[in-house]
Amino acid sequence: MVTAAGINRPAPLVEVPVEDMAAILEVNVLGTLLACRSFAKRVIPGGQPAAVVTLSSQLGAVGYPGRAPYCASKHAVNGLTKALALEWAPHRIRVNAVAPTFVRTPMTEPVLRDEQFLQAVLSRIPAGRLGEVDEVVAAICFLLSDDASLVTGHILAVDGGWTAQ
Repeated sequence: MVTAAGINRPAPLVEVPVEDMAAILEVNVLGTLLACRSFAKRVIPGGQPAAVVTLSSQLGAVGYPGRAPYCASKHAVNGLTKALALEWAPHRIRVNAVAPTFVRTPMTEPVLRDEQFLQAVLSRIPAGRLGEVDEVVAAICFLLSDDASLVTGHILAVDGGWTAQ
């Protein structure tokens, strides 16, 4: 079964069932859109400054074998983030995304137990290690803070250098 993250069953795109592709797009793209839209409907009428941080991935900036549906969904999240940043800037709503590398979580643990896959991932991260949940949280907190008051439409890679290559 392919999960919403698209990481439990890497497969060439020609082998991915359309239903699995639709599920990944529904969670990652439509879910992000609906959450952002709901937020904006409540915030825009009040006229107060606000910030939104969507969750992307380093794979929203690059491709990766066997992960086409997930990559496509996160590329779409990046585009949505940038479009909303432009659309909502006049309303004083900043919209950014955080794009982490692989982080060890209960959802990623099964695939990261595969030593060959783990080594392939680590070989692409110049920092030589997986990300930590706290690092992703810190990036989100920064983008939501007043310290980032002029940052909008940005995709902040928290990826140990993966996408710098």
